[in-house]
Amino acid sequence: VQLQASGGGLVQAGGSLRLSCAASGSIGIINDMGWYRQAPGNQRELVARISSRGGTNYVDSVKGRFTISRDFAKNTVSLQMNTLEPEDTARYYCNADISPPGYYGLHNIYWGHGTQVTVSS
Repeated sequence: VQLQASGGGLVQAGGSLRLSCAASGSIGIINDMGWYRQAPGNQRELVARISSRGGTNYVDSVKGRFTISRDFAKNTVSLQMNTLEPEDTARYYCNADISPPGYYGLHNIYWGHGTQVTVSS
């Protein structure tokens, strides 16, 4: 299984970016999907997650500015980021909990390679 993320870049404060991540490979069921981020010198933190039923949760600092969504048919997850702040600068990682075909009680965690988001002030 591979997770391929795209959509990062450089944007001015107040601007918007949209990240996308596509899962491919031997996939039975995709359970939760999410986005994490890691800034230099900081630990990786959860930004947003979306469950297999569409339930979402966000870190407090992005509530009202970021929206996570899924396309279940295409095995993709997206993160719409609005009103970006310099504090949002980090490398963003896609994450997915995937069960292989026929083993739906087994949960494997996968990470994408990350995409850089830089917000200038």
